[in-house]
Amino acid sequence: MQKHSLSFEAIGTSWQIETDVPMSPQLTQAIFKRIEAFDKTYSRFRADSLVSQIAKKEGIYTFPDDATQLFEFYKKIYDVTNGKVTPLIGGMLEKAGYDANYSFVESAQTRLPLWDEAFQWSGNILKVHTPVTLDVGAAGKGYLIDLVCGLLDGEGIASYVVDVSGDMRHKGMAENKVGLEDPYDPSRVIGAIDVLDKSICASATNRRTWGNGVHHIFDPDLMESTQEITATWVIADTAMAADGLATALFFVDPNVLRKQFNFEFLRVHRDGAIDYSPAFEGRLF
Repeated sequence: MQKHSLSFEAIGTSWQIETDVPMSPQLTQAIFKRIEAFDKTYSRFRADSLVSQIAKKEGIYTFPDDATQLFEFYKKIYDVTNGKVTPLIGGMLEKAGYDANYSFVESAQTRLPLWDEAFQWSGNILKVHTPVTLDVGAAGKGYLIDLVCGLLDGEGIASYVVDVSGDMRHKGMAENKVGLEDPYDPSRVIGAIDVLDKSICASATNRRTWGNGVHHIFDPDLMESTQEITATWVIADTAMAADGLATALFFVDPNVLRKQFNFEFLRVHRDGAIDYSPAFEGRLF
């Protein structure tokens, strides 16, 4: 099968979309427009975003219609992780130094509000009780991948891979072998797995790290970066689920999550030990 590829930078990372047929200019523009709309809604690094408005003032805010699925997923994963995975983590990340200016200067942390204390969610309407800094990074990139895949599906494209810095969704019959990056040496892989008609997302503590061992995967109860798990991979039907569950695996026993979600996984612990689900059919080197 001849592959047609589109590569670009967006939401602060690299994208590559491979398809079995050329994408029309109209489809390409629709993809760019959808990504820009996502960024202007959810980015806490943009002063003109909806999330930045919410950080300044309580009130009633209208999100895109399709945001309902994202917040429904977040509420479910928030509950099963006892609040460890939360869209309210943005304020804590900012105080840790991961702010709009990328200052990487830490300040004193404060406890996050609970979900119901911070806001009420109904459909695509968010009623904010107090200004909060939202961060949907745990599942948001996967959610955006799914939205882009929806555009490809709408054009009848039968085979594709949407790859956003290693987080990806595959459709079709073409081979899709994915390398598993070594969390201790990004120039190496520790294994590989075929991902067909599924999504795979990863998370690791060696990405977005600064200071003395501070990284972007934050425990809201301990008010510091997690330490026990160093890397996770999740295979699921949607990229949103794979993305969010890859974060949840830093906090919760996989068996607890697998009672609520259908996925396969691999985790690397701080001491180098690994655990994985029986159907994660990768090959480790």
